[in-house]
Amino acid sequence: MPHKVTLIPGDGIGPEVAAATRRAVDATGVCIDWETAELTGRIIQECGSELPQAVLDSLDRTRVGLKGPVTTPVAGGFQSVNVALRKRLDLYANVRPVRNLPGLKTRYSGTPIDLIIFRENTEDLYAGLEHEVVKDVVTSLKVITRTASLRIARYTFDYARREKRKRITAVHKANIMKLGDGLFLRCTRETAAEYPEIEYKELIVDNAAMQLVLRPETFDVLLMPNLYGDIVSDLVAGLVGGLGIVPGANIGQNHAVFEAVHGSAPDIAGKGIANPTALMQSAVLMLGHLGEQQAAARLHAAIERVYLEGAALTPDLGGTASTDQFADAVVKAVKGVS
Repeated sequence: MPHKVTLIPGDGIGPEVAAATRRAVDATGVCIDWETAELTGRIIQECGSELPQAVLDSLDRTRVGLKGPVTTPVAGGFQSVNVALRKRLDLYANVRPVRNLPGLKTRYSGTPIDLIIFRENTEDLYAGLEHEVVKDVVTSLKVITRTASLRIARYTFDYARREKRKRITAVHKANIMKLGDGLFLRCTRETAAEYPEIEYKELIVDNAAMQLVLRPETFDVLLMPNLYGDIVSDLVAGLVGGLGIVPGANIGQNHAVFEAVHGSAPDIAGKGIANPTALMQSAVLMLGHLGEQQAAARLHAAIERVYLEGAALTPDLGGTASTDQFADAVVKAVKGVS
């Protein structure tokens, strides 16, 4: 039976990178019944909801989504689609692996970086619970619960045990937010006690940010609340080349949505030069989630081969290839064509 997957191209460069990624996934030979669900800023404004019913119905049918970027207004307008999806589908675990790509020159090219950020995905300040008390006075609610904290801690430690990762670092600000972040830490400590084979550490978030810049190779798995995870995961992406190359996954009990975490880049939309690496890397995670481990490994190896050869890189990485030319190179590498 084919796997059913909802493809949400998004807007801006989303349709371009989504089409390229679909070609790369199809090249692996895995049988996927793609169900396209359109979701753009214009559609959201027209229907008055960040999550049109057609998108939700599709995800309920397939349980798995591959999503391109959707433009989110700043300081006004509709809520982030990503936030709305995570809340509605209870996608409680945000997972972002960050690794060097061979041949890609960065400030840390000589430093072996292989870490994973696990971020609680449903609460904390990032949930956007805000209220204007009186004119020009706004409160933002930071909600931390034992249930959500234990759930993301358990997911992280289970992953580390299964994948034989050796060390988990919990990131917090419990020296200042003693109740909220203190509860999060108590839950991570309680969980860590059940996994004695995994080294457990704690770092205050500002110190963690500094240490990640100074010594990123010393980190393995990082576990943190929602807002810190949003910020730190982008920082870490910068160590290996930026948001254009790193994947993202949002996992829940019943649904999983894999996405490029970069923006919709409307300034280059339609020019055929967008880099589809981030969404392709997210598709690698999606294939693994579907149980297609060999196909996931082949696609990952193909992406690495294209970067190592360096002849088909897009302009954002100093190359001259178009989106389609990059996709062509990945497809050839997946199929073993030299």
